[in-house]
Amino acid sequence: MRNSYSAGGFGGGANNIDGMWQAVEELRSRFEKRSGTRAGKGEVRAAVLSLLAERPMHGYQIIREIEERSGGSWKPSAGSVYPTLQLLADEGTITAEESNGRKIYSLTEAGRAEVAGAEPSAPWESMGSSSSNAAFGSLPKAGVELAQAATQVGRNGSPEQVQQAVKVLDDARRRLYSILAQD
Repeated sequence: MRNSYSAGGFGGGANNIDGMWQAVEELRSRFEKRSGTRAGKGEVRAAVLSLLAERPMHGYQIIREIEERSGGSWKPSAGSVYPTLQLLADEGTITAEESNGRKIYSLTEAGRAEVAGAEPSAPWESMGSSSSNAAFGSLPKAGVELAQAATQVGRNGSPEQVQQAVKVLDDARRRLYSILAQD
C-alpha cells in the first residue's frame, strides 16, 4: 500500500501523520468495497417477502434485519428497498398501513401464497450468514479499527508509547501470519 510505514515507528512530523491518516482511509475504502455485497436480481424482493412472512415491518426495519442476518455483508439501500416495497404493494402482494407516521408493511393473502411457494432459503443465507463469510466481514472492520488506534498513538503518544505500539503491531503481524501457517 502506498504511504505504508516501516517497523521503525510513526515519527517524522505532521507529514507522516497526515500520510498515515490517508493510508487508514485507503485501507477503509478498500475493505468497504470488498466486504460489501450487491444483491442479485430479485434478491431484495425475496428478502422483503421472507421478512414480512415473519412479521409486519417498516422499511428501515427491513434494511436493518437484512444487514443483521447477512452478518453485515449485505445492507440494501433505501433506494432498492422502498421501490421494491412499492412494486409489491402495486402487485397486491403486500399492504401498507400508516402507524405513528410510518408505513408498516405486511403480506396479503397473495403474498403469503407467494412465500409459501418460494424456495425455503432466504437470500441473506447465501450472502454472508455462514461463519466464514461473517468472519471475513468482521476482519476488515477490525483491521481499520486497529489502524485508527495506531494512528491515534502516532498522533498523541509520547515517543515511548509509539515504540510500545510498534512492538504490539509487529507482534500482531507475526501472530496473524502464524495463523495462516497452521494449515
